[in-house]
Amino acid sequence: MPHERAASPLQDPKAQLERQLRQEYFRERGYDEASVQALPPETRLDILRHASIYVAARLAEVDARSTYVHEIHGAKAKE
Repeated sequence: MPHERAASPLQDPKAQLERQLRQEYFRERGYDEASVQALPPETRLDILRHASIYVAARLAEVDARSTYVHEIHGAKAKE
């Protein structure tokens, strides 16, 4: 019996958030995906580099907040 493919492939749980943060970064600077791709290579790489740093920082913030909330709830549950 052949294996059936899942209806949707496994995805990184934060992939959608990462895409949204990247779009947010572009939008705040007056760009979208298409307009960034149309930029000269040096400018495009600079914007993509800064967008990556922005997204990484925001994802780290989300992780830190999540850890903090779990720690708070874990500490209250033990009391």
